[in-house]
Amino acid sequence: MSTLRVLGIDPGLTRCGVGVVDVDRTRRATLVHVGVVRTPLEADLPARLAAVAAGIREVIAEHRPDAVAVERVFAQHNVQTVMGTAQASGVALLVAAEAGLPADTHTPSEVKAAVTGYGSADKRQVQSMVARILRLDVLPKPADAADALAIALCHAWRGGETARAVAGALTPAQRAWTDAERSTRVRDRRLGPVHR
Repeated sequence: MSTLRVLGIDPGLTRCGVGVVDVDRTRRATLVHVGVVRTPLEADLPARLAAVAAGIREVIAEHRPDAVAVERVFAQHNVQTVMGTAQASGVALLVAAEAGLPADTHTPSEVKAAVTGYGSADKRQVQSMVARILRLDVLPKPADAADALAIALCHAWRGGETARAVAGALTPAQRAWTDAERSTRVRDRRLGPVHR
């Protein structure tokens, strides 16, 4: 596999960011698709989750990614917000599984570090670096869409079994980095979830 196509998903109930990128063996990334799946606030929860699922299915059917990457949900002070995000995340992982696609999750700090080199970067920094990496003339908007692209880039560069299919282009240092990240994820799974 010389090019990896990744669908990145920034899960949300009101706005679910979706972004598809192609990444080649030289780590050069190209924009394929970016958008946001929106659901109406007045709709009931099952209908909103169904709309998120339908939107993700459309993107998968049209762009046929090799893998799906979803931002991992962490506990927040606003329980209602985190519940909606977690439910949308579950829908995204379910849709990926239904399509027979490998899926993985990445923490916000992993994603920020992958695209900006700094795990605490702000939204504007992420948008700017995503635009630079993908050679875009304008910043991808809204932030949910930029985050989805960042998640896809993170997955292609740093994680997931499918991403390692293009690892032949990695330097020994990059390969050591991905191996260390995989070991950390395995350890974290054994120790249980970390709340930030």
